[in-house]
Amino acid sequence: MRRISTLTACSVAAASLGLGLLATPAHAATVAVSNSTDLSNAIKNATAGTVIQVRGGTYYPTATLQSTANGTSSSPITLTAYGSETVKIDGSSLPSGSWIFKLTADYWNVSGITFQNSPDSAVVCQSCTGTNWNNIKTVNGGDSGFTLTGDGTVNNTVKNLDSYGNYDAATHGQNADGVAIKFGSGTGNRVTGARLFNNSDDGIDLWSFSSPVTIEHTWSFGNGKNRWGDLAFEGNGNGFKLGGNGVTVAHVVNNSAAWDNAGNGFTENSDTGAIVINRTTAYANAKWGYYFATSSAKLGRNLAVGNGSGQVGKGSKVTSAGNNWDSGISTPSFVSTDASTTYNARTTDGSLPTTTFLTTGSTTIGATMN
Repeated sequence: MRRISTLTACSVAAASLGLGLLATPAHAATVAVSNSTDLSNAIKNATAGTVIQVRGGTYYPTATLQSTANGTSSSPITLTAYGSETVKIDGSSLPSGSWIFKLTADYWNVSGITFQNSPDSAVVCQSCTGTNWNNIKTVNGGDSGFTLTGDGTVNNTVKNLDSYGNYDAATHGQNADGVAIKFGSGTGNRVTGARLFNNSDDGIDLWSFSSPVTIEHTWSFGNGKNRWGDLAFEGNGNGFKLGGNGVTVAHVVNNSAAWDNAGNGFTENSDTGAIVINRTTAYANAKWGYYFATSSAKLGRNLAVGNGSGQVGKGSKVTSAGNNWDSGISTPSFVSTDASTTYNARTTDGSLPTTTFLTTGSTTIGATMN
């Protein structure tokens, strides 16, 4: 159903009566959709300023929803749930190897939608500029849940994303991350307030992305565990994988936490750049809390407890200060090591749930868990 503003409708009527109002500026449409065909057409045919409101329900598209239509910085294209209605877009009816939603476009705002059961990656934004993703979920897909990729990937923000249960059966779990920012370049990309958990490979993977990415207030946990009974399972299970494929780039991670991952909590993954890791916590990961063997990483005010290989594995080029493995720095006690509340519903504004898990009350070291 297409809803036309009163002004637009009156202009059309006046024009038909010859009243000389054809010069009235056109206004981008607000479109409310309630079936997969209309949803696909609205996405494909959007123009700057279009608002696509998706009515509550579960949608089963039979082809990838995609668009190359650009908004502008002052007039973005919006794709959002209608009011407070619950919207799920399910990939179960898509052909093998398909994504649910692909943008090769600039200035879109996408919010309030769950993308689930994709045959391959759920959401892919390729060479996008100025997109904002807020309060979406990418769940139980056949590859990475949410992906930014390609050169010219600039000033995109991923906020309050939940991405979990993603597993690539064909390659035995070695590729499906919660968030993949891979194979591309472009400045100003930011992930904040994400929960990335129980994915077959890593929580977040920045493999072969050659420009700095900022990650903050993000939790990565339970990744890399064989939850699918795969006898040839190959998932890595790093919480934050911050490089790979020969890149030298200074990614930044602030006030984030990694726990219960099958690999390292935070790792350079061969990135030799000056990665910055500040006020984070690594708890009970199977390998190192922090592994930075070849980079010029700057590690400050981080907290590592109970990790299988130890607190930190660091090379001679690492700058380390104020961390609990540094001389003279004590390890504060956690208020709670019960992670159950981290699975709770988000707050009304979409922020991470309130928890005392891994909190210490310290104002100087470790993640604040909010």
